[in-house]
Amino acid sequence: MLQSNILQNDRTRALQDSVMTREQPEENGLGELVNFALGFLRRQYSVIIFTAVLALSVSAIYLRITPPTYTAQVRVLFGNPKAQFVQQQSLLAAEAPIDTTQLESQMQILKSKALATSVINQLKLVDDPDFKDSGRSVRSVWQRIRGWFGGMPPDRQMSQDRQMDEIATAFDDRLSAVRLGFSSVIEISFSASSAERAAEIANAIANAYIVDQLNAKFDASRAATAWLQDRLTELGRQALTAERALNAFKSQNNIVAAGGKLMDEQQVTELNSRLVAARAQTSEALARLNQLETILASNSADSASIGSLDASGSEALSNPIINNLRQQYLENARREVEYSGRLGKDHLAVVNLRTQMRGIRASILDEVRRLAETSRSDFEVAKQRQEEIEKQLALAVSQSRTTNSAEPAMRELETSAKGYRNLYETFLQRYMGSVQQESFPISEARVISPAAPPVNKSKPKTGMIVALGIFGGIALGIALGFLRDIMDRVFRTSAQVESTLNLSCLSMVPLLKDTKQKKPPPLAAVQGDRELAQRTLSRSSGMYWAATAMPLSRFAESIRSIKLAIDLNPTKTSNKIVGITSALPNEGKSTIAASLAQLIAHAGKRVIIVDCDLRNPSLSANLAPNATAGIIDVLSGARSLEEAIWRDPRTNLAFLPSAKKTPLFHTSEILSSEQTGKLFDKLRASYDYVIVDLPPLAPIVDVRATTPLIDCFILVVEWGRTRTDVVQHALHTAPNVYEALIGTVLNKTDMRAMKRYDSYLNDYYNNEHYTRYGQVAAE
Repeated sequence: MLQSNILQNDRTRALQDSVMTREQPEENGLGELVNFALGFLRRQYSVIIFTAVLALSVSAIYLRITPPTYTAQVRVLFGNPKAQFVQQQSLLAAEAPIDTTQLESQMQILKSKALATSVINQLKLVDDPDFKDSGRSVRSVWQRIRGWFGGMPPDRQMSQDRQMDEIATAFDDRLSAVRLGFSSVIEISFSASSAERAAEIANAIANAYIVDQLNAKFDASRAATAWLQDRLTELGRQALTAERALNAFKSQNNIVAAGGKLMDEQQVTELNSRLVAARAQTSEALARLNQLETILASNSADSASIGSLDASGSEALSNPIINNLRQQYLENARREVEYSGRLGKDHLAVVNLRTQMRGIRASILDEVRRLAETSRSDFEVAKQRQEEIEKQLALAVSQSRTTNSAEPAMRELETSAKGYRNLYETFLQRYMGSVQQESFPISEARVISPAAPPVNKSKPKTGMIVALGIFGGIALGIALGFLRDIMDRVFRTSAQVESTLNLSCLSMVPLLKDTKQKKPPPLAAVQGDRELAQRTLSRSSGMYWAATAMPLSRFAESIRSIKLAIDLNPTKTSNKIVGITSALPNEGKSTIAASLAQLIAHAGKRVIIVDCDLRNPSLSANLAPNATAGIIDVLSGARSLEEAIWRDPRTNLAFLPSAKKTPLFHTSEILSSEQTGKLFDKLRASYDYVIVDLPPLAPIVDVRATTPLIDCFILVVEWGRTRTDVVQHALHTAPNVYEALIGTVLNKTDMRAMKRYDSYLNDYYNNEHYTRYGQVAAE
């Protein structure tokens, strides 16, 4: 079953690919995005237009009822360069380079309550109607109402201070101060209902700020001068006291200093340097003596060789006598070797040369001994000098310990005296600068661009409000449209069905009007077979017979698509049993089953419809309303199959109804019984197609019981009504049915509304040459 289902799906997809080849380029990339956008606009254009018109109306009403506001600007430069001599003599911390923190502080000063009160009093803004109206807060209005009801005048209820606070608050709301870029320029803006009034108040704020800066500088300089004068007197007294205490301490402890250092310390330092030099000299003499003694110990007196007497680096090599004797020794040695080779080793001349060489070596050895004695004498002298210096250093250290015990106290007194003296001199210099600056006050701010009456109003901005209304309304409309699309969790397009359910969408069946038709005279009655005439299918409902009544309509063409998908479905036998079901009731599965069966029968095939919706046999109620026997009677053996079948004499369509006499409680057991299997085997052998109208999947389990009987299933989904999660849940609970499904059918499709979802469908279905019949009945 699984392999056949896979093969069937492949063939169905091949069919779809061949039919929709022209659509493939548009479904990828930019074309798909454009199609989605156009479809969204077609679906939600009314919401977008309504929201845009509503937002534009609100904007117009706001512009109509909002009074105009004018804003004037004045620019102030903060941090003017001062004269050089004033900068050198300045006492205040504001002399530091201006940074962002200082500019922010100045902007807070501009918006302070003190500055606002000064301007309000200067311009008498308490009587200005603008500020009177804006100063009426909700609390003040409530107090006025209470005053009226209490019989007292409302103005007496509000104190003058509270009224001033409210006016100052309203003043601050209209005032703004911002820094222009990274410069030191502050732009002061003030809004009022009159352009002239706004410029006047803005200039008054700038002037009041500059005056406040001058007064603050003057007051700060005067306070600093007075403080410095008192501080100088105290510092002078403290410095003199500290210096006297230092001198008294030195006298008591016999401390003498020269060049900032104690005499004892200088003596210890000098002796320590001499001791280091003496120790180095002693070490050098000892090393020289040891070297000479080593040479003497390694050369015996009776040796004929010169040995190590001329060793490299020895003291002997620097002696001219030893060098001269060494040259003679080497010359004799050369001659002795020469004569021995020519005259023989025992020749008298060779023997004399050897005797001379021994005498020269003895002389060199005596000279080395003399040098050793000289080095020993030098070592003894250096050692005595070192010991003498060590004794002097120990005495000096012993003498300086008494002085060192008093040195920390002396250093502390000395540091205190120097600190007081330096502080006194610094404050004296600042005091002189303060006295000079007090008579020369300079403000750090000046106006560089005074305010002029603005030509245009600042609020409300008509263009911006209108644009905001239009574009905001459009954006809100688009958002609402997207919300509607997201909340629309029903099936609308074939692509949505395929992506959500992973099933092919076999057809989109249009919505039909249910028209009543006159009941034609049964053909069997004419022939005389009264019983057969009584089992003729009813044509009272035109919707069930629309496929043959309007063969060139959209409805009929969609039913043909279902038949083609069934024919392309590979099964083990050519006689196919097809089950028609849906997720929920009233989705039109019975109509699809009847239309499919009659269209197959109209083509000359042997086909029978079996109503297996045993609990709600709606198809039997429409096609065989007077049926007294049905599938239950056939299964029980009460009637034969031929006695229960109803027929249509025009198309030779057979119908096995479900005559509902009493409520059935075990319908799933009936459908899965052995008798039902035998019945369907008999129907398969007798008919080319067996169309089975099954109950819905979600409410009951009957469809799952019919999977051994059915070759393939078709799922009918109502367009625009059935929720996607309901269908997914129904298929999830019936995996055996899902495996046998060849596809789905979107039923009751509103083709006019489909233009808003799949515009290309309109081109397919509106061709007059192929769908010119049945346009009135199909909707």
